[in-house]
Amino acid sequence: MNAMKMKLALSLLVVLAYGPGLAVAAPVLGADLATFAVLGAAGVTNVPPSTIGGNLGSAPNASVGGGYVFSSGSLQANTALAQNAQLQLDAAILAVNANGPGTSIGSSLDLYQASQGGSIAPGTYTVSSDSVANLIGNLHLDGGGDSTAVWNFLFTSGLVTSTTSNVFVQDVGSGNNVGIYWTVASAATLNGPTFVGNVLARDLISSDGNLTMTCGRLLSATGQVTLIQDSISITGCLNTSGGFDQGNVAGGGGGNGGGGTVPEPATLAMVFIGLWGLAATRARRAALSASKE
Repeated sequence: MNAMKMKLALSLLVVLAYGPGLAVAAPVLGADLATFAVLGAAGVTNVPPSTIGGNLGSAPNASVGGGYVFSSGSLQANTALAQNAQLQLDAAILAVNANGPGTSIGSSLDLYQASQGGSIAPGTYTVSSDSVANLIGNLHLDGGGDSTAVWNFLFTSGLVTSTTSNVFVQDVGSGNNVGIYWTVASAATLNGPTFVGNVLARDLISSDGNLTMTCGRLLSATGQVTLIQDSISITGCLNTSGGFDQGNVAGGGGGNGGGGTVPEPATLAMVFIGLWGLAATRARRAALSASKE
């Protein structure tokens, strides 16, 4: 069995372990992935200084740049840890998406929040990505007193926030098991001053500079992460586990978004199709790299 087939087989096992209702509860982010604040596949670039709380790395591209100030963690340039984290990222994206579609809320988080009285409850939400910005103002995620609240935001294409946008989490009790996940089918562009949660994007992740994430991660499955004097940390999360990863099955929180349901057979089929797609993309990248050597 070649390396790519082995990786696919391992990913399938991880998905079976992580999928809601399929096996025992498991962390959404694998142990290696959970140590990263920033992880790219095609490299990480930086306009210094950027402050990082957690590991920063890239695999298979070993280019991670410099000019970082680490409050914790270290550089991981195509190390075994970064390689394992990329495998776990594939599984995490599929596990979170398996909770969908949940509630379809259109392309504007602002408009949906207004329709709900000014905040969004825990749950799973599918966001279409046909607008210039999915978030313009302040987004309030209200846990309703639930310290195990989970929000899954599934973007069908890209995620774009404006320069006036912020994300706040409120009323989550001790917050010991809060989870916030943003799966993005293409690129994520975070232009606001603040953001929180785990950004799990297929392609490029970037900002217009000076982005602050006191509790969250920037994780790209096939693309690059571009930093411009940003501050990204998994350590400033109320009393929660690092980076708002709640350490349980995706969608475990309550709310009106439809999270935590057992996937239908068609959903499971899409999970496996998606995994094959990710494996094929990685295989093509590896082949291109080999042909250039």
